[in-house]
Amino acid sequence: MENNKPWVLITGAQGGLGKALVGEFVANNYKVIATDLVDAQLELENVVSIQNNLERIAVDESYANRFKNQIDEITGESGLSVLINNAAVQILGAAKDLTRSQWQASFNVNLHAPFFLSQLFLDDLAKNEGAIVNISSIHATQTKKEFVAYATTKAALSAMTRNMVLDVGNRVRINAIEPAAIATEMLKASFNGHENKLKQLEDFHPIGRVGTPIEVAKLAVFLSSEDARFVQGACISASGGIQGCLSDPT
Repeated sequence: MENNKPWVLITGAQGGLGKALVGEFVANNYKVIATDLVDAQLELENVVSIQNNLERIAVDESYANRFKNQIDEITGESGLSVLINNAAVQILGAAKDLTRSQWQASFNVNLHAPFFLSQLFLDDLAKNEGAIVNISSIHATQTKKEFVAYATTKAALSAMTRNMVLDVGNRVRINAIEPAAIATEMLKASFNGHENKLKQLEDFHPIGRVGTPIEVAKLAVFLSSEDARFVQGACISASGGIQGCLSDPT
């Protein structure tokens, strides 16, 4: 590890977007702590992989404090400079069918864990004039059937982003990215055997395609950088223009 590089903590590092975030921050001279529910085992220079459980972070204060101590041992006196709250669960179901455990799991992972992680590392981030980037979603403002749990958590995450800055002021910059469809392996696999539907989805975007993980990752790096010093409490759409589309039967 090169001692002069700042530390970034990225949750959900095993997913398609998570891997792009890890790679892009490494490419921009950060040291990365990559966390996931499963051991990420990302064999990259300047990357430390840690297994953790975000639901426990949300509900178990002693577990959260142990995690904080683990991160402190890794970062030493430097502390964290950037926190990327990327991990999320997408539990689909109609409002009449969702169970209490599904609803609570959605909020624990998608909203409560990002809040308590931000709280845990706020002093370190402030010391380093650092940044938090929350990966929200287009579903924060526009959604569809059976996304009520996911969409509600993402709307709350975007609201938390805007509202936390009123308490934090200029100590830490906090912003969110609201991506539309992103071409992760998971998304592409969901269209296996239905490539025509993927093409329809791409064509519905004014830009003519869905986004790529690296495009979101580059935006996260920018929001974490000195070049974004005046960007505070923003929820930035990365939608390829689809956020402005009206879908109706005509």
